[in-house]
Amino acid sequence: MFERVAVATVVEPPLRDRLDGWIGGSFAAIHARDLNEVIRVVRERPVRAVLVSPAAVGRDELNQVDALVRKFPGVPAVAVVARHDPQWAQRLLELGSRGVSGLLDLSVREGWERLRQLLTEPGSATAALILGAIVPALGEVPPDCRRFFEVLVRTAPRTSSVKSLAEQLQVGPSTFMSRFFRCGLPSPKRYLSATRLLYAAWLLEFEGLSVAHVAYRLDYSSPQSFGRHLRAVMGLTATEFRRLYTFNSALRDFVERLIVPYRGVFQTFHPLDHWVADTGQAWKDSFAAENDSRYSRWPANPRSRAVTKTRTG
Repeated sequence: MFERVAVATVVEPPLRDRLDGWIGGSFAAIHARDLNEVIRVVRERPVRAVLVSPAAVGRDELNQVDALVRKFPGVPAVAVVARHDPQWAQRLLELGSRGVSGLLDLSVREGWERLRQLLTEPGSATAALILGAIVPALGEVPPDCRRFFEVLVRTAPRTSSVKSLAEQLQVGPSTFMSRFFRCGLPSPKRYLSATRLLYAAWLLEFEGLSVAHVAYRLDYSSPQSFGRHLRAVMGLTATEFRRLYTFNSALRDFVERLIVPYRGVFQTFHPLDHWVADTGQAWKDSFAAENDSRYSRWPANPRSRAVTKTRTG
């Protein structure tokens, strides 16, 4: 499982204590000595945000601010101040020019409330982007069908098996799998594998993350395990996947191959309703679904697809 999501900071000691008391119960507060240490932390584990105080960052560290923002654009870097001091006005302007995306005034209650909103808004930005493409493509579907996709997308980074996914959905694994097979849908394993690769595509766009870092961030046991998964699902090495697919192109393929062709089925599909019978035949059907060559790879011939490298804005 993932470590607790972190908030990394470069702030003065008195502010560290206040932040510990405020966010310590929900996030792991990691107080770095400098921005080089922050970059190492962001590279090695999930970080929700980086908080930077102008009082703790010297002029000679501004290049590190630029490197942090450039290499990890998905992690918001935010300036924080605990007191008003005119001497830091120029440093705040310099941080803004290097890509620091906002300012929180923690000398007032409203600043702490804004910090709370930043850290605790539902779901990750990546999950929101994925659902933003899937949900419109689904159209009108039963509530339990939509819930399946919402839980799938939000839990995929830390969910590596259909059994674990079924437990989170509170449905028996064999029953769950057989419902997809009986309706002619790709298996839940196929949807889970493809969704995890969407997160991989997102992370691999960060030049500061190696393939090994991405593998561990997505809870693979090793980079080799991640590579085997890519080879089995897509017929690509990790290096080829990184070169050929952006997050946008991978998401587009997901929708085109796993959502649009089955839109009519999804309109009456009930993956979680408990009235569907679970019989001995259902187990056989689910086993067949997991091993059906029709759904063993996505895309069927990835090298044949022209991919344009375009980043998410």
